[in-house]
Amino acid sequence: MVNLLDQTVLVTGASSGIGKDVALNAAEAGANLILVARNSEKLAKVKEQCISLGSEYSNHFYLSIDMSDPEAIEKGAETIFSNFGQVDVLVNAAGFGDFNNYLETDFDTIEKMFRVNVLGLMLLTRLVASHMIENGHGHIFNVGSMAGKITTPKSAAYSATKAAVISFSDGLRLELKPLNIFVTTINPGPVATNFFNIADKSGNYLKSVSNFVIQPDQLAKEIVKTFNRKKREINRPRIMEFASVLYKMAPSVGDYIAGTFGNRK
Repeated sequence: MVNLLDQTVLVTGASSGIGKDVALNAAEAGANLILVARNSEKLAKVKEQCISLGSEYSNHFYLSIDMSDPEAIEKGAETIFSNFGQVDVLVNAAGFGDFNNYLETDFDTIEKMFRVNVLGLMLLTRLVASHMIENGHGHIFNVGSMAGKITTPKSAAYSATKAAVISFSDGLRLELKPLNIFVTTINPGPVATNFFNIADKSGNYLKSVSNFVIQPDQLAKEIVKTFNRKKREINRPRIMEFASVLYKMAPSVGDYIAGTFGNRK
């Protein structure tokens, strides 16, 4: 078990899914948690779970922030740093998807995806990283997706947001490396979370790719074990990591696989 006593971990998207499981695992390792999402009621319940799992000396805090709203993010960051002297680890797990043909997707939905998945993540990272630089250390985790490496039908806009997260993380990693701040990108394939309640209107996608589905707690444990360790990416499942390499090496083959086996939405 990783020892995170006296460390403060900020998690967005902490009310459910990967974010929630990362928070619970970090709490079990003794960390102080700052839980961020839109739903205060769900965050309060996650906080209680963190208290029951964590150290008696840990301090947990939650804050409702709409990650599509820059003003809310800036005000939230002010509140966070007025209550906590520093953030040691930032996990940007907030995000949503919409699996539909691009030309049939409402453009307001596309814009909001970019605001939440990319721009909100970039702004909060900027605000937190500035404090990490002052403190001389830190670790930033950005949740991308295998969709950002392998684009399939009905995910053009969502994949574009995640490709942006991966590229942003790659550049940021190089900029912050001399400042003793690590940047790790997490690129999961399909994860068994309520993400698909919104993304997959058919309700059949997880069943159709059941052989590749990841359990969020399993992924969260791996993420938390990587806290404060230099690691470029976490790509899961491994077979999809291999497929992403093939996709770049043999684009025509990659397009065929993505358009046939990957077309299950």
